[in-house]
Amino acid sequence: MKPAAREIITPRPKMSLTIPPDMAPVEFFNSPANLNNLAEENGLFRTPEDLLMYRKLIGHSVEFDTSIILDSSKRILDPLGRPVRRDQMSRTQKKVWNQMTRLLFEYMLENYPDPAQHLILGGEACLDATWPLNKPGVPSIRMIHNHFMVFPMQDLETAKYANPADPNLTDSGHHSLFLRHLSGVYHEFLEILDLQILSPISTKDSCLKLTGYPQGLPSWELKGGASSLKDQYFWYEYEQVLLGFLDFYSTFFSLVSTGEPQVPAQAHFPLQIREVLLGNGRFQRIARDLREQVIQEPQLANDIRWQPAYKQLLYRDDEGRLIVTISQNSVGNAITELLGIVVKRVEDEAAYAAAEPALVGRLLEARERFIEANLGEVIAAPSWPNGEFVPRTSLQM
Repeated sequence: MKPAAREIITPRPKMSLTIPPDMAPVEFFNSPANLNNLAEENGLFRTPEDLLMYRKLIGHSVEFDTSIILDSSKRILDPLGRPVRRDQMSRTQKKVWNQMTRLLFEYMLENYPDPAQHLILGGEACLDATWPLNKPGVPSIRMIHNHFMVFPMQDLETAKYANPADPNLTDSGHHSLFLRHLSGVYHEFLEILDLQILSPISTKDSCLKLTGYPQGLPSWELKGGASSLKDQYFWYEYEQVLLGFLDFYSTFFSLVSTGEPQVPAQAHFPLQIREVLLGNGRFQRIARDLREQVIQEPQLANDIRWQPAYKQLLYRDDEGRLIVTISQNSVGNAITELLGIVVKRVEDEAAYAAAEPALVGRLLEARERFIEANLGEVIAAPSWPNGEFVPRTSLQM
């Protein structure tokens, strides 16, 4: 069986919310109405720092699938003024964010201990952070997002091959920009990070044998495994990976935008930017070529996320190692596609209803860890009014 991306079919319930006739679907789903519904209908837990855990009703997996967002919508009314990346969060928010991430990942590791049986991952991303403002409705949510999910390996093994040209896998060409044209300097720049707990590992060694992904991205093994998640220094290093990526992204797209090689004002590693990036002829040439392409193709300029947008992934590989990797988040490929998994959601109320009680039960079980840690308050959504699943005849997103 050759390594190849897979397309997995995930059942979803029928959507009960009605999209107004004068609204595009993308506008509706990124509207405040939908955001309120995340908490009221599918919310599981909320902290005083505005961190919201909720059930992904239209999700990726019916085995385990939950998200945390920084829901600052009621505190910050300006959508463009909300934190959209981890480096924009307050120190307290980051501390709780890291703790919630650790607790959920530990839950997955303990309940799915065999890498041959289950793929587990947690993926953090800018959620619509820098989407062009003329795309209807997209800037309204603008919140940092962390997604935790589990896939049975048997489901992935029996899934059909995905189209290698799928725009989600290729990120409509943006993902290949880093890998095909800038891979060498991208890896070289991130080697500047002084990491002790995270150890560089080639993606050839850490990629999933089933899919062959991730392909060519800088990756790090978490030395010490799951026990290192309790080490605060790990989270410091996890942050350094993001800051290095943001410097690379900002420098490249600033060069594309202005044509002027300069160190971004908020750079974290200014000396390395000058020496490794701006001193690299290929880096400047690729930026110059993309700049010319943007001038000739206005639609391309509209598709680029000019401000840093990322996906940072923590996953377990075939050998049981915990791996960190990071990629740009340009046109909209999902977290799973970094690992070569394309999720096709299909409306199938019967299949979803059959899986829902066990799925919700696992989410409530995971929520107990937040309760025990005294991180905030539970949310009594209609499907779990008293902490137990209650089937409904009409599901709402």
